[in-house]
Amino acid sequence: MAKSTRARNSSAEIRRYFVDEAGDGNLFNRKGRLRYGEEGCSRYFILGVLDVPDPDRISQELNAIRAQLLADPYFKKVPSMQLEARKTALAFHAKDDIPEVRREVFTYLSKQEFRFFAAVRDKSAVADYAIQRRERDGNYRYQPNELYDYMVRSLFKGLLHKDDAYIVHFSKRGAQNRTAALREALEIARERFARRWGIQRNAALSVVAQTPPQSGGLQAVDYFLWALQRFYERREDRYLEFLWPQFSLVQDLDDKREHPYGCYYTQKRPLTLAALDDNSPGI
Repeated sequence: MAKSTRARNSSAEIRRYFVDEAGDGNLFNRKGRLRYGEEGCSRYFILGVLDVPDPDRISQELNAIRAQLLADPYFKKVPSMQLEARKTALAFHAKDDIPEVRREVFTYLSKQEFRFFAAVRDKSAVADYAIQRRERDGNYRYQPNELYDYMVRSLFKGLLHKDDAYIVHFSKRGAQNRTAALREALEIARERFARRWGIQRNAALSVVAQTPPQSGGLQAVDYFLWALQRFYERREDRYLEFLWPQFSLVQDLDDKREHPYGCYYTQKRPLTLAALDDNSPGI
């Protein structure tokens, strides 16, 4: 992009990230039976990070767009836009928003100076690992949080070393408070980067758990994740293509045909259906 997406502050350089997921990390049911492949169980788990230069402005403008849409008689009887449904009336969420609403949000987001990063796991590969580890260690029990935290460490390994301070907003996941665990994952990512590259920074690091109605940044990252999820789950690429100029990196961690760490897609190496199928036959 021609212009930097850094948010400038007169006293410090503060970068604000917004983190959410697409799909889920569930692999087994309560009886330990593999759920992967069942209807309603996603094939992929995706974690996304959106670098938002001016979160307050984004929240205000998304709220204004939503208020305008809710006041439009055209949407008067749309179920998801009724307050009691607790969906679009409270916050934009790509899965719940109707196509006309999604188009408005996508158009707005495409004009913002964002940088989006994502890591993708094929859940069949995760399941193979979990089963093999359980066979080696009878006490091991896979937990979805371990996949989530692994993805956090992978995504943030190169995102916490340039600025004076970081505020990382995570979308709340259920009633469990995982702020401490997520902060630990971020600290591990930062320490691993420092050991590998010899760049040690002690920038202030804050972790905030929020819900989408509280944060325009979380509503925005949800839309980027939805576009990427549609690409992987349904091979539908038009949403990804529309937002691709704001994609900085997609780590496909289970496409290991070229490298053991996976395949990285960037602006110089775009993620397309042809590239995915060429690099990952059989998916």
